[in-house]
Amino acid sequence: MTNVQPFHLAIPVKELQETRTFYNTILNCEEGRSSERWVDLDFFGHQLVLHIADNGGEMDSNPVDGHDVPVPHFGVVLTMDVWNELAERLKKQGVSFMIEPYIRFKGEVGEQATMFFKDPSGNALEFKAFKDIDQLFAK
Repeated sequence: MTNVQPFHLAIPVKELQETRTFYNTILNCEEGRSSERWVDLDFFGHQLVLHIADNGGEMDSNPVDGHDVPVPHFGVVLTMDVWNELAERLKKQGVSFMIEPYIRFKGEVGEQATMFFKDPSGNALEFKAFKDIDQLFAK
């Protein structure tokens, strides 16, 4: 795998303070620059920007491995140890999962741990970890 640069993603939020508190306290994201309508966050080494959106969009889903996977969604590929720690922390903090933490494609190419939940503004997040990171883009 090559040296990966951080991504930048801006997402719409309904209410800035509640959503930034979620990212700060539940996901331990440090804040960068901000204004009354947006805030930069260190999202596991990537730049995530929360922007107040005055009109939200509908969420769709696609069937994957027996689950309705929300579209759109975003997240980070973690190591298995960090993924397990995050899953336990989220459970302890009472986060409501759209898709509970589980192992997807068990015993197949691309075996991975995954979980889905929403932030307070309804943005769907997926965090995953691969049994073998070299299979990230395997077919």
